[in-house]
Amino acid sequence: MVTEKKIERSDLPVWWEGSVPEYICYTTLIKVGKKPDIDFTFQNQMAGGRLQKGGRIIDFIFSNPPDLAINVQGMFYHYEKGTAIIQSDIMTREFLATEGTILIFIDEDDLYIQPEPVVRDALRYIDRSRLGGRG
Repeated sequence: MVTEKKIERSDLPVWWEGSVPEYICYTTLIKVGKKPDIDFTFQNQMAGGRLQKGGRIIDFIFSNPPDLAINVQGMFYHYEKGTAIIQSDIMTREFLATEGTILIFIDEDDLYIQPEPVVRDALRYIDRSRLGGRG
């Protein structure tokens, strides 16, 4: 499915605290059969989250499957702000790997174009992001 109209922040429900691409990922996970707070949770703090040096926020952590996590990669923040952010994302992946969790990145532009195939691939541990070598 190709998203026909780019979703804007004003289109999101008032209770949603994440970004537009994260919302697209969230709703796509539901569309493919995953249940929030049963199969996955959103915005998980690890090692102190944003409040601790070295802390991490993981966008989606799964209990089904139990060894999967997904982070949505915004073009500006995750790629255009430079190598320090990219290195931080790689360190997040390595941090989770030490706990037995595989972190898959999903690029925001892929979510705007064809969210379902990208999310289905992520659920099969296929990373199509720029950091993952584009699948």
